This record gives sequence, C-alpha cells and structure tokens, in this order.
Amino acid sequence: MMDAMVCEQYGPVKNLKHRQLTKPTPGPGEIRVRVSAVGVNFPDALLVQGLYQVKPELPFIPGIECAGTVDAVGERVSDFSPGDRVAAMSPRFGTYAAAVTVPASHAYPLPPTLEFAQAGALLCAHGTAYHALVQRGALQTGETLLVTGAAGGTGLAAVQIGHALGARVIAACSTQEKMDTARQHGADVAINTSEDDIREAVKSLTGGAGADVIFDPVGGTLAGSLSRSLGWNGRWLIIGFADGEIPQLPLNLPLVKGYSVVGVFWGSFCENEPAQAQANHQQLFNMAAVGTVQPRLHAVMPLTQAANALETIQQRLVQGKIVLEP
Repeated sequence: MMDAMVCEQYGPVKNLKHRQLTKPTPGPGEIRVRVSAVGVNFPDALLVQGLYQVKPELPFIPGIECAGTVDAVGERVSDFSPGDRVAAMSPRFGTYAAAVTVPASHAYPLPPTLEFAQAGALLCAHGTAYHALVQRGALQTGETLLVTGAAGGTGLAAVQIGHALGARVIAACSTQEKMDTARQHGADVAINTSEDDIREAVKSLTGGAGADVIFDPVGGTLAGSLSRSLGWNGRWLIIGFADGEIPQLPLNLPLVKGYSVVGVFWGSFCENEPAQAQANHQQLFNMAAVGTVQPRLHAVMPLTQAANALETIQQRLVQGKIVLEP
C-alpha cells in the first residue's frame, strides 16, 4: 500500500483526500518510481478544480512531476534498473503519491550532485521556460526579456534561463521582496507592478525600443500594458493566466507594431515533440548539474499538506517552487 492525495470530486483544493492505495504495477515500457519529492505547480490547482485544459476521470491523483528511485521496471525497459535515481514526469498525472508509474521515456537519470528536492521541482517550470524561450521565443543573446510574475515558479525559471542565454532580463513583480528574489536569480533590473506603470518603465529601460520577448504567465490586468511594451519583431509568450482573467487583445497592436503573440503549452509540446522535449530536459539537467539553473525551494512540506501548498500558490505567495515529500 502507499500514501496518496486523491481528487474525488472537482472543487476547492482543500477537498483533496489522503488515502491508502495499492501501489501501481508498471506495464510494458514503464517504470515505477518510489517518490521522494513532488514538484507542486499552479496547473495542479486548476486540475483539481476542473478548470484545466483536460479533465481526468474521477477519482484521480494529481501531479505531473517528481523525483525518486526506480523500484520496479516493466517489460521492454532496458535504460533503467531498480535503484536508479531519476526525475520523471507523468502524462497521466499521479505524482502526489508515494509511488507512480511513468513511461521510461519520461524519466531522466539524475546527476549525482542533484538532490531529490531540487530535481522534483525542475521539470515543469524550467521545462516550460526553456521551451518557451528557446523554441517558441527564439531568444537571442543581447535581447531584452521581460518576465511577469518573475518570482513565481515558472517566472523565476524564465529569469534564470534568460540570464543563462545572455539576455538582459527585466523582472516584473508585485512586491519589493519578490523583486529582490528575481535579482538574486539573474534579473538585471526589476519593476514593481504594484507601484509603477509597466509600460512606462519598460519604455524607459529600453530607450523607447520595447522588449524583444515577453514571458507572461500572469495575464489579467497587466495584458493591456504588455500589449504596448513590445518592440518591433517582438514575441509575446503566453504561458498562462495566474491572475485568473483571460485578457482580450486588440489585434491592431501586433499588426501595427509587428510583433507575434505565441502560445506555450508545455504538456502538448511534450506529447507532440517527444524527441525535442527529451533533448530540452536533458539540457536542463546538464545546466542544473553545473549550477547554471537551480530551482528555488519556497518550502518543503509533507505530502499530506498538498492542499495547503496549492492554496499558497493560488494566493500568489510562493517565490520559486513548493516541494512535497511523501
């Protein structure tokens, strides 16, 4: 048997239930991971509420990323053996548990220097940011990158990766404390969105040219200013809507200003381009092994505190990532 957090009805995250379930058995091409760390992500809360792009059949175990030790392998698995340390993502969810089965193709050997807590927080946020900035945004050395929600899990990952790619990073945050966190992780300058007009600040910081790339996991009321903060040939990367509101965009602005609005959905990318996703994630582990990127752990909590973790994320109080430990 194993501990698991189960969504039995769509609704508030506080309704998650702690249950004892039978350990899953790996099928052909799968491995079973004894979970040591679970990365908590904003989409997990949407999933539990029935607000995500997909709705699993009830009941289900949420969670899409974890790190731990292989303790069983299915048929036709040759790349992993029991005892291997791995990070893994689950296309069928299920990582809020003491054990999970995943396709062997969705698991990655861990560098010996990378701890489980760090690895468990790496795939989703940093995978999204890397895919967004490299494949979707084609961010180049010397360009200006504006990151909204820059102290959150995905935003902070974008700050780190943008810095590593040689961009000038402008972090947009709602508090001074979050601005300080973004600077500590590679932002060259920060804007306080609760006090400053983001459009005027970007204009001033870029000599009127505007940002080359905007990485935007927030949406909502900032969108109006962001739509006027891009430069010629700019790329506005739409990551999500943490503000809760899906904004409406006047399409005359990208027409006149010559910028692109680009959607980024990491889950669909991994499904449709698995080879590129594998290459991206391996590159991230290489970067983590040498310290180029490093998830910032806001808190490490017991698995049974999953609802509290998700509520903290919903309140936008998290700087970096929360990790759960079974």
